[in-house]
Amino acid sequence: MNKGVLNILGKIALTEVALMFPSLLVALIYGDGDWIYFVGTMVPAALLGFGLSRIRPAETRMTSRDGYCIVAYGWILISLIGAVPLYCTDQFTSYFQAFFEIVSGFTTTGASVLAKPELLPHGVLFWRSFTHWIGGMGVLVFVLMIIPMKNDTSMHLVRAEVPGPIAGKLVPRMKRTSMILYGIYTVMTAVLVILLLAGGVKLYDSLCLAFGAAGTGGFAVSSAGVAGYGSAYVEVLLGVFMILFGINFNIYYLILVGRIKDALSSEEVRCFLGIIAVATAAITLNLFQSVATLGETLRAAFFQVSSIITTTGFATVDFNLWPEFSKHTLVLLMVIGACAGSTGGGLKVSRVIILVKSFLAEIRYIVSPKSVQTVRLEHKYVDKVTLNSTRTYAAAYMMLVCLSTLLLSLDGYNLITNLTAVLSCINNIGPGLDLVGPMANFGIYSDWAMVLLSLVMLIGRLEIFPIFLLFSRSAHGK
Repeated sequence: MNKGVLNILGKIALTEVALMFPSLLVALIYGDGDWIYFVGTMVPAALLGFGLSRIRPAETRMTSRDGYCIVAYGWILISLIGAVPLYCTDQFTSYFQAFFEIVSGFTTTGASVLAKPELLPHGVLFWRSFTHWIGGMGVLVFVLMIIPMKNDTSMHLVRAEVPGPIAGKLVPRMKRTSMILYGIYTVMTAVLVILLLAGGVKLYDSLCLAFGAAGTGGFAVSSAGVAGYGSAYVEVLLGVFMILFGINFNIYYLILVGRIKDALSSEEVRCFLGIIAVATAAITLNLFQSVATLGETLRAAFFQVSSIITTTGFATVDFNLWPEFSKHTLVLLMVIGACAGSTGGGLKVSRVIILVKSFLAEIRYIVSPKSVQTVRLEHKYVDKVTLNSTRTYAAAYMMLVCLSTLLLSLDGYNLITNLTAVLSCINNIGPGLDLVGPMANFGIYSDWAMVLLSLVMLIGRLEIFPIFLLFSRSAHGK
């Protein structure tokens, strides 16, 4: 392996050790005894990180291939280390379950094997939620903010980690871009925490809920979930902020620099908000006969639409019991996902727009072969490279869903359970339907299935190619 890759992996391990300190502090404050789990994890991880970071590469130039390998290995490394405090508790039957849980945290999936997460000690429960916040904006984006790197290296890492068909820069230097992104992210999270506190939610719960909404993750601190607070204020507030975190963060940068007109003219955002409005109205009409009042129906529909399309995965109702039309709508929202450049998962709205426009352009070309057909997004022509990569991504996505569902069927569960479990994991959502519905969990699956689904979550979060590049011989050559 390239020495430069090992050097950066060491820095990633040291960064994770630093990120565990808040959870260690929480463990000491609550006195549940779980501080020892963090110390026992942080010391060996720090030694590993220090050792790797001392490796000096002969060649300082970083290639795109190296960037993809660093991202893939880095996410696997932080998951292997991050699972240790969870495994040290008595709530997981195997390390594979703890690994699944922490991968679900870092990838902001929110799928869990725990029936009662409140049984975890406070420090570990805080770490479980905090991984959402870390993974939402990207672990490597955080590393770039605090560790000096050459700008070409930074861009390769961002291209491999930032979700969406096009990874761009806000400003010329990626370190400053990382600081801007995390600055916006932190301020929005802090505002949500303050508003939750104003709604009567305790500080600990407010922090964990904010981490889940900001990272569009979905881990709750109790089996009752968001519904346990019994507050319309909390539900609407989280619903609004999930949408805000599901919007491309470039839009917030444009607003900050005064380019409000450009921000409001974003085609992707308008389409994203339009899908939310139409889906909420459709589900409300479909549910109206089965819920007590129109207000309750609208509230439930809005919250679940916001939660699913942003791939957060919070649930206030058992939508397993909803009519088939509403359930099918939620599954479609799972696939569509949030905006590119947001903390959300799924195919991304921009990809869906490109695929639909590409399909229509192909129809027009068949009707009129001599015509020149182009695809435009955000008032710009989409180049052939982006078009081809989008189509390739969609094809790979479909093949992976089919193959993963087939392999998961070896555990013996029904098609709806397995298919929605895979869709939930590859789109980084959390709940599926039937046996993995919002009021159930993923603890039904065997250890080998835990590994498979963990890999599917990583593939979905890193948008397929970085993980598969690890299996390519050329990825480890010079």
